[in-house]
Amino acid sequence: MENKRQVYLLDPRCYSPETIAVTFAKTSRSPESFQQIASELNETKSSEFNEKWVVGYGHSSVAEHAVLHVAVENISRLACECLESNRLASYTEKSTRYQTWNADAFHLPAELDASPLQQEFSETCTHLLDTYRAIIPAVIQFLGRENPQQPNESTSAWERRIRSQTIDNCRFLLPSAVLANVGVTINARALEHALVKMLSHPLAEVRQMGAEIKACAIESVPTLLKYAEADETLGAAPDFSLPTPAFPAADETWCTLVASAADAEDRLLAAYVYRESQLNYAQSLAFVRQSGRKEKEQLATRLLNAQNGHASPLRELEHTVFTFAVTLDQGAYYEVKRHRMLTLTPQPLTARLGYALPRAVSAAGQEEIYCAAMGEAQSLYERLAQFSPEVAAYIVPNAFNRRFLITANLRSLYHFIQLRSAPNAHFSVRRLAQAMSAQLAQALPLFASGLPTNRQESVASLEEAFFAETAKK
Repeated sequence: MENKRQVYLLDPRCYSPETIAVTFAKTSRSPESFQQIASELNETKSSEFNEKWVVGYGHSSVAEHAVLHVAVENISRLACECLESNRLASYTEKSTRYQTWNADAFHLPAELDASPLQQEFSETCTHLLDTYRAIIPAVIQFLGRENPQQPNESTSAWERRIRSQTIDNCRFLLPSAVLANVGVTINARALEHALVKMLSHPLAEVRQMGAEIKACAIESVPTLLKYAEADETLGAAPDFSLPTPAFPAADETWCTLVASAADAEDRLLAAYVYRESQLNYAQSLAFVRQSGRKEKEQLATRLLNAQNGHASPLRELEHTVFTFAVTLDQGAYYEVKRHRMLTLTPQPLTARLGYALPRAVSAAGQEEIYCAAMGEAQSLYERLAQFSPEVAAYIVPNAFNRRFLITANLRSLYHFIQLRSAPNAHFSVRRLAQAMSAQLAQALPLFASGLPTNRQESVASLEEAFFAETAKK
């Protein structure tokens, strides 16, 4: 028999996700083609296989071949955080940079149904969204004066540019309760893990979302998801007392490289030498340590793949990690969390760490109503926090700062800096990318010139151009 190479799709219009998963699983023990295996399967046989091998014997990797596309509409951006916290999935979400919100486009938490705070919550969300919509015309006028139409720019293109810049500034007012639509592509194994997290979440909205996603998805993968249930140990309060800090900390720096290996450069270069030679690792590290500055710079250039402007850095950059402690506005955190190869540890969202004030809002004469709306949200947050800290986070606008840790290898950080320091990125996250790049350059001088930072900006220039004050108390 001729062993002719073949490449083809198993059409999801012809086969269910579970059947496709079983088809791929059976190739480990069957000499038949994928098409032949699939033709011999039906829903019952696929379910029986998954029940035995995936559920019974724990061969969970089979479930990774069952891929679902889940459309989730009108969930709060706070609920999105749990939905999008799964690394092995793809998400596309309604953007706060390119769309605007109506005054009633927010989630009303079920936890407040019997609370006297419900009416105030609704009124505060409406006020925040009313303020958001009210300041847009004034900010458009200000930015239009500051950014005149270019000679070769059409009027419609200029208007779109100014409106986009305006929304970038006004989005700081949006509370976490505002509604969003999210498209999710995820395999059944990752979805089961995601469902367990959602079904175990302290917020009713997230638990309900998890139940609805499970009910929808289980029609396509009835066996692979049927045992996804709440886990009472997830999110349980620690069984030891924790100190209560003052907010905000007076000596806190908003972005700090808090952990990295002292010999990170040598270890990264040694990984490249190890790859390209027949030396063992100890020998590779010794070779690097006895090399001169010029030789090390050449190795660093090869690692960054700098000679090819369109290629990614080599994977050997993944052999050491860096941790940053960051305090940044919630709107920027929301963009950071899209980088799923980063390891993110956020603290709960509060209104206790100050908030950002965009320069365009202040210069457009809207600072007073902006700060009044922030003060109203901050006051309600404290009263809600006594009732439920988790529910209180719904009222917190994008402007309020949030603490989080970022741990990542240099290859992931290279990608983050390249993407988020670019001129089309939001100015808040550009500020973070510049700060991280500057600190990495100090820690890794051999790699400093190769970091893909936008050299036209700096942390200082971004703060001067875009923030009236870095934070308000």
